[in-house]
Amino acid sequence: MPAAITSLENPKVRLLRSLHRRRRRYSERLFLLEGVRLVEEAFRAGVVPTLALYLPERLEQTPRGRALLERLSALEMAFPTTPAILDAIADTVTPQGVVAAAPLPEPPPRPDGLILILDQVRDPGNCGTILRTAEAAGAQRVLCAPGTVDPFEPKAVRAGMGAHFHLPIRLASWDEIVAACQGLQVLLAEVQGGCPYDQVDWRLPTALIVGGEAEGASHEAKRLASALVSIPMAGSADSLNVTVATGILLFEALRQRRAAYPQVPGTTRDG
Repeated sequence: MPAAITSLENPKVRLLRSLHRRRRRYSERLFLLEGVRLVEEAFRAGVVPTLALYLPERLEQTPRGRALLERLSALEMAFPTTPAILDAIADTVTPQGVVAAAPLPEPPPRPDGLILILDQVRDPGNCGTILRTAEAAGAQRVLCAPGTVDPFEPKAVRAGMGAHFHLPIRLASWDEIVAACQGLQVLLAEVQGGCPYDQVDWRLPTALIVGGEAEGASHEAKRLASALVSIPMAGSADSLNVTVATGILLFEALRQRRAAYPQVPGTTRDG
């Protein structure tokens, strides 16, 4: 086992701590993974961490932790550390025993599914949950418009639970988004006034724009949209959480595509 890293001034510790900053993530082309599940998912997706710090005594407490410890032990840039160091790097109150840096992933493009555009979604937890849902619903890719939180912010990565390794996700300018939407029906999710979501033909090549809860859609999104889509509600609530609403829309799109095209992924998978 390599020598333990015990100083906050160690360059490896300083690098991992710096990945909490957006500018540093993109200059280094690295993002922070925290916890057993995310590091496991990186290995499962063929993404090898470039640096990892871990607590052997904590990982040894569970079968999954022991299996991960074995994989980490085979890496040249994986080092045991102390609880104080891990606490200083981690974003959670009680770290699970491992933090790592991994290259910003570039999953291969998906041939089918809609393009999801996040517009002014500022909460990293909501962003990550939407990404997880989009991956499960077979979205082709996700474009994060200006004003949206960085999808590789640590809290968004944790909420995504591995979606980042399988779903193409990137920050995009409005010019890039407009170019990506050429030839597509562009639907903007609105609380009221749109076509009911179950009356939309989601089988068509589609881009869906969802706006943040606080400010709603931007002027650029409204100009780009060719139609509005909404979710009729029977109760007294006047709106849904953006993550819930996005999930309803994405899975209606998947439902229609599965019914029309049995070869669409997900037709034999439960959940």
